[in-house]
Amino acid sequence: MSLRPLHDRVVVKRIEEEALSAGGIVIPDNAKEKANKGTVIAVGNGKALDNGDVRALAVKEGDVVLFGQYAGQEVKVDGDKVLVLKEEEIFAIVE
Repeated sequence: MSLRPLHDRVVVKRIEEEALSAGGIVIPDNAKEKANKGTVIAVGNGKALDNGDVRALAVKEGDVVLFGQYAGQEVKVDGDKVLVLKEEEIFAIVE
């Protein structure tokens, strides 16, 4: 199964943080914060404007983006967890 987001929606796969602290201590999964960084794996066709035009999204597949901790909706696709969020929930593109 694959996802094709609609309109101004974006599908993002979280980039997980290291399981070791700087001091070499293993951090258990339940103590880690959710990553606020991910890779865009699919984008919608754009945002519909009031005049009927469609504005293309600023992000594209492969971009690494930053987003809020509670942004989007987490869904499972082929056993992998991904986020579906609106473009406006993305803070920045990492360059």
